[in-house]
Amino acid sequence: MSNAVKLARTSAKGGFNLFWGVVASSIISALGVMVVARILEEAQYGLLAIALTAPNLIQIIRDLGVDQATIRYTAQYNQNNKPAKIKQILAAGLTFEFLLGLILSLSSYFISGILATEVFNRPEITPLIQIASFTIFGSAFFKIADSVFIGFEKMQYHSTTLIIQSIFKTILMIALVLSNFGVFGAVLGHTIAYLITGIAGLTLLYFKIYKKLENQNNKFEIISTLKKMLKYGLPLSGAMIISGFMTQFYAFLIAIYLSNQVIGNYNLALNFAVLVAFFVTPISTLMFPAFSKINAQKHSETLKNVFQYSVKYASLLVVPATFMVMALSQPAVATLFHGKYELTPLYLSLYIIIYLYTAFGHLSSGNLIKGQGRTDVNLKLTLLTSAIGVILSLILIPNFGILGLIAANLTSGIPQMVISLWWIKKHYDASIDWASSTKIILSSLISAALTYLIVSVLNLANWITLIIGALVYTITYLITSPLIGAINKKDAENLKEMLKVLGPLAPLLNVPLNIIEKLITTFQKK
Repeated sequence: MSNAVKLARTSAKGGFNLFWGVVASSIISALGVMVVARILEEAQYGLLAIALTAPNLIQIIRDLGVDQATIRYTAQYNQNNKPAKIKQILAAGLTFEFLLGLILSLSSYFISGILATEVFNRPEITPLIQIASFTIFGSAFFKIADSVFIGFEKMQYHSTTLIIQSIFKTILMIALVLSNFGVFGAVLGHTIAYLITGIAGLTLLYFKIYKKLENQNNKFEIISTLKKMLKYGLPLSGAMIISGFMTQFYAFLIAIYLSNQVIGNYNLALNFAVLVAFFVTPISTLMFPAFSKINAQKHSETLKNVFQYSVKYASLLVVPATFMVMALSQPAVATLFHGKYELTPLYLSLYIIIYLYTAFGHLSSGNLIKGQGRTDVNLKLTLLTSAIGVILSLILIPNFGILGLIAANLTSGIPQMVISLWWIKKHYDASIDWASSTKIILSSLISAALTYLIVSVLNLANWITLIIGALVYTITYLITSPLIGAINKKDAENLKEMLKVLGPLAPLLNVPLNIIEKLITTFQKK
């Protein structure tokens, strides 16, 4: 068995553990969003999104790359069996997160009035921003615990914290909104859920990992360890701060130029996009520690294979899921919000086009670069993307609203993607399988086009149309992907090998692969 497949098997197990957590937490959160969105008016729902913008922006600078450094070094030290080093990383990370999280929460609280009045021109949201400020403190503990879980590839604990957060957020937000607290209740429930999740994450971290680690001579060396973490993390943090700033910068612009109703429609589209994030989040999360384990100088061939496999197998999941959501966005939204949020299907279909970039290395290239320690390259590419995004957004959002925002977001990411692929080819001689990516997109596009044509002519209840459309898309994709050659026999064999680590679940997940193998034998005969 090749090193690439061994890594893939390990990632497959972690990916499954993370997948069920993402799916379960997303479904629970989606139920909460739907109930809250149905109770509140569109303008109120837009106000909720605006109130969370300021704390979210401040939260971007919360960890200065310590989260990412924690993932990288715990993955490396765990691979090399150095538990004492891991405990030093955890002690330094926890100390740093506590202090900075507290400082930033208080800062956000005290400037909330200025933000509400001078920036958003909505002074009535001052108490909302004040309450939301404490999500920063809760998130600090939540994130450091999850970083350790990811570095150790203990994704079941990461999934547990996700589910805890979604359960408490859903229950508290719905209960407080139904108790006539309105938008204030929604923000309060959101904040309390973050604080509870932070405590739960720390508890899991202590008993499941920290308590079991050895520490030589009981010396944590917090200052020197933190310097090492910041040396690696600061350039990466710069990239993350810039990316996060862009998201909030867009939110500031649409809050200035657009109505609460339009913002509410767009925010709901972002929540629907979680249907694709089911696949994107586990894949992207696992790639970083996987690439961090590979020494490019010693195992260059493994790195090339892992990169190519990561692009192809990520595309086989993300690209068809994206096209399916695009084709069924209208009946999906109409089923849940009949007569409301009429702009959401269009915004959703256009917004998730960004996930189609997965076929061209969008998820893999950045994780490879930072996994090999080249955070300086990652920072430069992010600066380029942000510069393009700022220019385009200032031109397009005032003139075209949400459509201009989506266009700016889609366009600004293309240069970074192209340069990343060129840089990886130059330094590691690794590239994606262009023919495979093209076939995956083509088979998904055909399935989406046929599905859209059928659901457009159906005159049935929205929920029935949605079910029929999902069946049509699934059947069509299962036929077109092996027919076109998007997946071949070797891919099916590799996927089966990777799924063996899932034990009793493997036979169940092998059923569609067996069907595909039979179709491959039929369609791809020499």
